[in-house]
Amino acid sequence: MIDIRKLEPMMKRACSMMTAAFLVFAPAVLGQETTYRSPYSVKFTFALKDLTGDLDGTQRGDPRQASTVPFGDWYSQKVKDTYGPWGVPARHFPAPEGIAKRSIDWQRQRVIAVGMRFEGYGYQHHHVPDWDPPAGWPWKETSGGRNGKGVDCSNFTAFAYNLGLGIKPTSAIKKQSEQTQIPGPGKTTVTALRIEKPASYDGVVRTLRTGDLLFIRNKQGEVSHVILWVGAIGQSPDKVPLVLDSTGEGTKDSSGTIIPHGIHLRPFNERSWYFRSLSHVHRILHGPDDADGANER
Repeated sequence: MIDIRKLEPMMKRACSMMTAAFLVFAPAVLGQETTYRSPYSVKFTFALKDLTGDLDGTQRGDPRQASTVPFGDWYSQKVKDTYGPWGVPARHFPAPEGIAKRSIDWQRQRVIAVGMRFEGYGYQHHHVPDWDPPAGWPWKETSGGRNGKGVDCSNFTAFAYNLGLGIKPTSAIKKQSEQTQIPGPGKTTVTALRIEKPASYDGVVRTLRTGDLLFIRNKQGEVSHVILWVGAIGQSPDKVPLVLDSTGEGTKDSSGTIIPHGIHLRPFNERSWYFRSLSHVHRILHGPDDADGANER
């Protein structure tokens, strides 16, 4: 007869290992109903626990603490009257403990690791990813087909930097594309470097660094979208560079499968709208060697 008590420690260790692997490599499809399995992943050079461990079981990582509005009031008539379909505003998070001692490379990967926690959430015009309005709430229509958890492109990039580093860009796409003085951490501000689009695709790929914000123009020539550059830590079967963003469906992955709407890793290839309509780049995290945008990768 097998003694279950002796198996418990092994089972717990196995579950912990599976959970860790899931967080790093597999899409956490929590915000929408889908069976999509991405061929893409991210291989961080820092341990995931080191990058985002402070968000597990803490107030900072508690979705109910993501707004200045108390959680008990998120779906109140006052919030409906004040914020309408956008829902509660995001709070400005403080700087993570010990951030001053962290390298630029760690901070860049931290932004992507934080963003990956929301992979699979839908494309919605909300300020807070986990704001999930009840039936009948006003809805700013998206390709998602119905209301639910999720954020749009600029609310996603703003929230990733805010939750990750306490740096809070505006969430309005046009203003975000123009904003180079950004609040945070704390009462300070950071200066984003604006980098104009290099002439060639290879030049773009060489220039960009993990965590860069890439602003994309629509057919009218206006900035209408923003994406996070994943960079060298992105893992793609066909070696195509990856970005992380929230948008509608339509982009195909390396296997030819249409990527659903919402927050996902997506390919940045020479034929993509992302490259062809790239306007410019903002680098929020930079060092002395980034002043001219040279020697980037």
